[in-house]
Amino acid sequence: MRDLQSRLGSAGHETAADRPGVYGSATEAAVRSFQERRGLRIDGICGPQTWGSLVEAGYRLGDRLLYHTSPPLRGDDVAELQRRLGALGFDAGRVDGIFGEDTQRAVLEFQRNAGLTGDAVCGPATLAVLGRVRARNDDPIPVAAVHEGETLRHSPRTLRGRRVVVAHAGGLDALTDAIVRALAETGAHAVPLHHLDGSAQAQQANGVGADVFVGLVVADDGCSVAYYAAHGFESRGGRRLAECIQKEVPAILRVTAAAPTGMALPVLRETRMPAVLCDLGPPSTLVAKGAELARAFTRALECWVQALDDI
Repeated sequence: MRDLQSRLGSAGHETAADRPGVYGSATEAAVRSFQERRGLRIDGICGPQTWGSLVEAGYRLGDRLLYHTSPPLRGDDVAELQRRLGALGFDAGRVDGIFGEDTQRAVLEFQRNAGLTGDAVCGPATLAVLGRVRARNDDPIPVAAVHEGETLRHSPRTLRGRRVVVAHAGGLDALTDAIVRALAETGAHAVPLHHLDGSAQAQQANGVGADVFVGLVVADDGCSVAYYAAHGFESRGGRRLAECIQKEVPAILRVTAAAPTGMALPVLRETRMPAVLCDLGPPSTLVAKGAELARAFTRALECWVQALDDI
C-alpha cells in the first residue's frame, strides 16, 4: 500500500490526507484521477491494469537501456523514445509505450543515420545524439500517424475483402454473430472472437491480419465508444470509426450519442489496426434489437470506409 501511495504521488496524484499504508478516500481519489489521466476505466480500484500503468509511469527516458525483448519492455520512457523518433521521421510505430519490432527498427535506422553503432539498443550514446537533434516543427505529427492516414486513404472505399474482427469478452455471442452475418453480406471477411482478456483479443486480431477491430462490451445502459489515444498520440482511423458508430448505434438503443473517448485500454493499445471498443446496454435491448444493431454497425463501417479521404 505504501508503494502504491508513493507511486501515485510520484505521478502527481497526492494521497497525503490518508495515513501511510491506509487505502482511504484520498488514495481512492488519487487512483481515480490517475486512471482518468491514463485512459483507463475509472473505478478507484488498483487492479492489474492500473498497477501496470503506475509502474510504467515511473520510467523516464534514460533510466534504463531500451531494447527489443520478449515480453517487450513497457513504460513512459519507451513512449517518449517513440515520440522523439517519430517526430524526426523514424517510424517507431504508434506511440504506445511498448518496445516492439517497429521501435527496434526505428532505433537501428536512427543509429545508422547518426553514425552510431547499429545495435538497436537505446543507451547513453544514442540518447545523447537524440537529445541534440530537434524536430523542425514545435508540435510535429508522429510519422506513424501520417503512415496510418496514408494507408487508409489509399485503401478501397468498400468493405468487400476487408478483414473485420468483431470481438467480445462474453455475453454477446448472438449480437456478434448477427454483426458477422451482416458484414458477410457486404463481402467483408468478418471474424468473430471471444476471449475474456483484451490483450488476448488484440493478439488474435493481429495474428489474423485484421484491417479493423470492433470490440463489444456489455454495459448497464447507453452507448460509449473508445479508440486508442495516449502520450499525445491518437489513432485517426480508430477515432473516425468511433464517430461513425456514434452516428448509427445510439438511436437503436434510444440513448443520447456521446462523444467518442480516447483511451489506452489493452485491447486498444495492443491492436495494430484501427480499433474501437463499444460499451452497449442494457442487455435486454441488445437481445431484442440484435438484428437492428447488426445493420447499424454495418452502416457505421460502410460510413467509415467512405470517410477515409478525410483521415
